[in-house]
Amino acid sequence: MNSRQRKLLGAIFASPTVGNLRFSDIEGLLVGIGAELRESEGSRVRFSLRGDAWHAHRPHPGKEAKRYQVESVREFLERNGVKP
Repeated sequence: MNSRQRKLLGAIFASPTVGNLRFSDIEGLLVGIGAELRESEGSRVRFSLRGDAWHAHRPHPGKEAKRYQVESVREFLERNGVKP
């Protein structure tokens, strides 16, 4: 994990939830920690890590992840023992 991904991880765990994180950066972080990315129909993506899965839709037309997506990925990371 590089320094940019560490900063992103800190932003994901920040309170209150940040709503201006780029979804592509979150994807890069998850792949960087070893999650497997699967793309489905349309904008649907699935990340698998240690037998656990996180499903999401890539945001469009904007690039920023919604607050509920940031909270959801935070829960996914916590379940898998990833903390800032």
